[in-house]
Amino acid sequence: MVLFFFLKTGRVCAQNNFNFRADVHSGLVLPEYSQFLYLVNEPVRGVEISLTRSTKQENYWNQLYRQPEYGFTFQFTTTGNKSVFGYEYALYPYFTIPIIRRPSFLFFQQYGFGIGYATKKFDLNSNPQNVAIGSHLNAHFNFKLGTKFILTHKSALTVGLVFTHYSNANMAEPNLGLNFAGVFTGITIGKPSAPPVNDLVVPAHIKKNEYALVMAAGGKHTRALQSDIYRAASITLEFKHHFFRKVHLGGGVDFSYDASTEPEMRAKNKYNFKPIDNYRSGIHIAQEFVYNQFSFILQEGVYIGLTDKVNNHPIYTKAVVRYKVNSHWLVHFAMRSHLHILDYPELAIGYRLE
Repeated sequence: MVLFFFLKTGRVCAQNNFNFRADVHSGLVLPEYSQFLYLVNEPVRGVEISLTRSTKQENYWNQLYRQPEYGFTFQFTTTGNKSVFGYEYALYPYFTIPIIRRPSFLFFQQYGFGIGYATKKFDLNSNPQNVAIGSHLNAHFNFKLGTKFILTHKSALTVGLVFTHYSNANMAEPNLGLNFAGVFTGITIGKPSAPPVNDLVVPAHIKKNEYALVMAAGGKHTRALQSDIYRAASITLEFKHHFFRKVHLGGGVDFSYDASTEPEMRAKNKYNFKPIDNYRSGIHIAQEFVYNQFSFILQEGVYIGLTDKVNNHPIYTKAVVRYKVNSHWLVHFAMRSHLHILDYPELAIGYRLE
């Protein structure tokens, strides 16, 4: 019966240019904080079912990235302590970028981001030990570094390393989050993608400057276990130089507003709040990794002038997924943090000039 299922799946996938992948993984909990490490009493194990498809070479970006793949994954995983943290179910889209592609194997990196459901969350009465997860719904991030070995014209074996993080993006407290790291292996059924043929003409890269004004808005909970959601917003002036086609480098000036400052300061017994303390200012450097109209941006900033009065963090960071709608307008989703401590998510719209 199992053999028939895989053979049937292989025929259906091959006919529709889809691949079916089933992975299992095993690893350990890597907590952001050590307070609940003593609660972990077993390894983390999980199962993933994925439907994936290779991109076609209808544009030179796919050729430059060695014919990436994309798809959706449904994942079930344990959490190191089923009585406290329960289990997690996740559904997320992912994007696979080949690093090395050969006829018999593929060395790749894979990024996935979506929604996770935790079966257990913090409850002051019934589950007070779960200081990691404060809500059932969470943001789920998955990263893989692996190798696909082509076995036959309809099957392949995948092995590699996997890292998973899930938390609620500071939309509920507590929110320390859970990190998993381990190894995975699986089987791919369908039509393993062949090496791309580099037959498209790639236009010469033109180095140029890019300027953008970006306005963003978000919301957050405080670290004081309050139920209120406080407004957060920012405005950024960006500059980037297109040094390379796939990598742009630059920086910017940031001004932000955080309405949770006063209750956070009071929770820390700081009673010298002034309205100006709601505001922050700083400068950042940025690295943008470009794939056609999509890009992934890392920003590392330092507060200058209006600083963080709650925790006195000198440095702030952002991870941004951006889409350039046309030659001027852009939209993006970002996660703002202080190094490994997540602050809040935000949605943004911007206007740019080149």
